[in-house]
Amino acid sequence: MITAEAADVEQAAARATLAVPGVEELQPSLRHSLADAATHLRRTFGSRTPPPEAGIHATHTPETDAWHLEVRCVLNDHRRTLDTARDVRESVRAAVSSQLHACGRTGSVTIVVVITRITGDRAPLHLCAAL
Repeated sequence: MITAEAADVEQAAARATLAVPGVEELQPSLRHSLADAATHLRRTFGSRTPPPEAGIHATHTPETDAWHLEVRCVLNDHRRTLDTARDVRESVRAAVSSQLHACGRTGSVTIVVVITRITGDRAPLHLCAAL
């Protein structure tokens, strides 16, 4: 069960992630994918798009007031993956830290960015031997 505070942190992280150039979407975690699949079985047609925060998993350690976030991203190939991942990490850190500080929380925030896929339309690189 997710607490309201964790849900708020996940929403802030999702908004910050989606604002980074190069991020196409957030990839839902397995727990969200399974829940969506079960819901889909109960419906006849149509599928709803999972909310962006489905690609964020936040855990909180009350003893140290520390937060650990996993951000699962699908990127496009218009920017270097490393640059986009770094920007995601810093954007999420700033957004979540700001939200927590506004609530009087002072714990650390750790962000892990997982790139699940890179989309794009670049032509594949073909290596040719000189004749």
